[in-house]
Amino acid sequence: MIDFWLAAGLLLLVALSFLLIPVLRGRRAQLEEDRTALNVALYQERVAELQTQQEEGVLNAEQMDTGRAEAARELLADTEGVEAPRVSRLGKPLPLLAAILVPILGLGLYLHFGASDKVELTREFAQAPQSMEEMTRRLERAVAAQPDSAEGLYFLGRTYMAQDRPGDAAKIFERTVALAGRQPELLGQWAQAQYFADGKKWSDKVQALTDEALKADPKEVTSLGLLGIAAFEGERYQDAIDYWNRLLAQLPPEDQSRVALQGGITRAAEKLEASGGKVAQAPVAKAAALLKVHVDLAPELKAKVLPGDSVFIFARAISGPPAPLAAKRLTVADLPATVELGDADAMMPQLKLSNFPEVQLVARISRAGQPTAGEWIGRSQPLATSTTAQQKLTIDSPDK
Repeated sequence: MIDFWLAAGLLLLVALSFLLIPVLRGRRAQLEEDRTALNVALYQERVAELQTQQEEGVLNAEQMDTGRAEAARELLADTEGVEAPRVSRLGKPLPLLAAILVPILGLGLYLHFGASDKVELTREFAQAPQSMEEMTRRLERAVAAQPDSAEGLYFLGRTYMAQDRPGDAAKIFERTVALAGRQPELLGQWAQAQYFADGKKWSDKVQALTDEALKADPKEVTSLGLLGIAAFEGERYQDAIDYWNRLLAQLPPEDQSRVALQGGITRAAEKLEASGGKVAQAPVAKAAALLKVHVDLAPELKAKVLPGDSVFIFARAISGPPAPLAAKRLTVADLPATVELGDADAMMPQLKLSNFPEVQLVARISRAGQPTAGEWIGRSQPLATSTTAQQKLTIDSPDK
C-alpha cells in the first residue's frame, strides 16, 4: 500500500507542476516588467538632465543629440533579452485554486469509486493469518467489500461458530441462504447456529430448518447431529442412535469427532436397554468417492501467467453448499498435472464427495493465492461422484 501512495504522490507532483508553472512564469514576467520600468525612468531622468545643461549653455545642440543617443543605447542594452509579457486569461488566482482543489477532488473520487480496500485485502490474503482473530477480521472485511459473495459469508459463519459466536453465525448463515438458495448444508448450518444461539433449546424454527434440509438431502450431516441431540433429550433413544449412526457413516475414519459421537451412541443404547428396549443394527457405511482429474493450461494463457501463481483444484457440489468439498493446491509450474480428489481431501468432515450425487470440477489460477477469486478458471460439466474414469480439465477462461 505504501508503494501505491508513493506513486500517487509522484503523479500529484507532476499534475501540480502543470498548474503552478503559469503562476511562476507570471512572477518572473512581473520582475522583468519592473526592471524595464526602472530603465525607462532612468533614461527619462538622463534626457531631462541633458536638456537642463543645454538651456544653461553647457551643451550645444550637437552635444545634446550625442548625449541623448548614448542614453537611448544604454536603455536598449539594458532591456535586450527581455521576453515579451505573456497574456493569461486565467489570471493568478485560478491556477492556485486549481492546484489546491485537484488533489482534494482526486482523493475524494478515489475514495468513493476506487478499490483501495480490495487492494489492501488482496495483499493481506497473500500472507497466512497469525491468529483466528486476524482471520476473522480479514473475512469481515472481505464480506464488507463483496457483500454478494456467498462463499465469503459461508466461511465467515463457520469462523464465528469456531469462535463460539453462534448468534452472529446464525445471522450470517441466514444471509448466505438468501444469496445462495435454501441448500441443505446451509440450512443445517443455520439450524445449528440458531440452536446454540438460543441457549441449546430446541425450537420450531430449528426443527423446520432441519426437516427441510433432510428432505432435500437425507445425508445432511449437521441436521443429523442436531436431530440426534433432540431425540436424546426427548428420551427417544432409538431415534438418537439412528440419527447418529447415519452421521457416523459420513465421517472419515480419522475424524476425531467419531470418538465423541460413538460415545453418545453408546449412552443412548444403554438408556434404551435399561428401559427394556432393544438396539437396532446400525447401517453400513458406503464406499468413499474418488475422482481423478488431469489439469492443464490453455496454450494462449501460458504467456499471461507466472510459474509461481497458485492453482486451486477443487470439486463443488451441484446441489449443495458453495464451499469446496475437496481441494488440492498446486502452482502453474506444476502443470500439467494429474490429481485425485476424494473423501480424504474434504475441507470439512461433514462435507465429503460421497455425500453428494453430482459435483463440478473447477481449477482456478490466483496470483494473490486466494482460493475464492483469481484471474483464470476452468470448469467441467456436472459429474457423478461415482465416476471412476479420469477427467480432463483445461484452464481457459477469465475468472469473472
